Amino acid sequence: MARPDKGGIALHWQIMIGLGAGLMAGVLVNWLWTDATWLRLGVGDPDAWMASKESADNVSAGFGAQAARFVANLNEFVGALFIRSLRFIAVPIVLFSLIEGASSLNDLKKLSRIGGKTMGIYIGTTAVSISVGLFFANLVRPGTMVSTDVRDRLAGQGAEAAGEKIAAAQAPDVWSTFLNIVPTNPFGALAEGNMLQVVFFALAVGISLTLVAEEKANVVIHAASAMTDVIIKLVHVIMLVAPYAVFALIAKVIAQLGADVLLALAAYAAVVVAGLATMVFVVYPTALRVLTPVRYRRFFRAIAPAQLLAFSSSSSSATLPVTMECAEERLGISEEVAAFALPLGATINMDGTALYQGVAALFIAQLYGIDLDVGQQLTIVLTATLASIGTAGVPGVGLIMLVIVLQSVGMPQEVMAGGIAIIFGVDRILDMCRTACNVTGDCMVASYVAASEDALLSEEDVEARLQQMAQTGLDEHPLEEG
Repeated sequence: MARPDKGGIALHWQIMIGLGAGLMAGVLVNWLWTDATWLRLGVGDPDAWMASKESADNVSAGFGAQAARFVANLNEFVGALFIRSLRFIAVPIVLFSLIEGASSLNDLKKLSRIGGKTMGIYIGTTAVSISVGLFFANLVRPGTMVSTDVRDRLAGQGAEAAGEKIAAAQAPDVWSTFLNIVPTNPFGALAEGNMLQVVFFALAVGISLTLVAEEKANVVIHAASAMTDVIIKLVHVIMLVAPYAVFALIAKVIAQLGADVLLALAAYAAVVVAGLATMVFVVYPTALRVLTPVRYRRFFRAIAPAQLLAFSSSSSSATLPVTMECAEERLGISEEVAAFALPLGATINMDGTALYQGVAALFIAQLYGIDLDVGQQLTIVLTATLASIGTAGVPGVGLIMLVIVLQSVGMPQEVMAGGIAIIFGVDRILDMCRTACNVTGDCMVASYVAASEDALLSEEDVEARLQQMAQTGLDEHPLEEG
């Protein structure tokens, strides 16, 4: 069985084709499923359809509507199954690869050095990201471009969802955040997928293996190494269906997107996307050029599958296995660095989410005519940075973090509820964009740490290894012919 990009279109182009096809399919469904179009087509009972789109099952719409519903359900199933498969291997790949990586260091000073660099850069890039977002929001002032009538209408439409997010938000407790890194039950952490606790457990086991007699330690180290290879093979197998899964994920999101809401909040969405694009295409590549030998084309070609999958899934945690595969095999980062920096990044490095929160906070303040001074904007930077630590890398969590940020600057309850209700309609599409930014930032930091530790392969070595892997394929011990 061949690697996804052997002998044909490269994997990232396959995913890009799936992404483009999904966008077109989603737009088509979104257009067809408007009230006016369905009425014009004369499908089903117009009164029943107008009463509730959700009750379409009770409308006798004929074979065409039933077929469309079957395709929609199949699409949703394929996308959900793909994400579930990635989540299935996320914890094992972190556990086994980090045990192997930590046990091979044999130097606690080196481990602490890698950890210090990783944490420091992650926190620094998060602060830079929020500042970029605040700069664009202050420059464009998108909140002043929405009329009072539109503001009130959108606030009413999303009031229920906003109430749920506000109720779920809790202010960050720094001491509790760091205390919760240590699991009371490591097997519970594995079962729940608590990535920070899994990282701590794997590091503790890996470090302890360096203190055990070599003949005993080698048994565990070899087992962890073998299981790491097994999980990476699983990633390769799952990625064979990535283009189709990306099509399914994107088509569903675009089909459900409210076009009227997107148009009303176009300026706000454009500011968020501009800030994220600045981070992805300017800040990160500049840092790489200054701090590492990795150049623009090499970096983006290597991590493109992870970026596209992050965009499609809106989950940096689900994308983690693919991110690690891209970093190690396509970018040439050593396993010991990738296994430490990337799981940590998927949990605490939320550059895109933090930027979005800065823009959203200013947008909401501008909507309601509230001026936030420099001190309050610095409070946003600090709070969003702290709130990003330990936040789950799953869809929709950004709005909960936003509540915490708004509370930190004393935003009135009614303004906070109205503002979150307004931006809720475009949150998913922006969530996709900011997750891609998060994953890009993770790979940039891992590249820097690897380069600083002389743990980064040259571009030539990476190409040679990829060619060898492409010739071998997925099956490393095929049966002999005859």
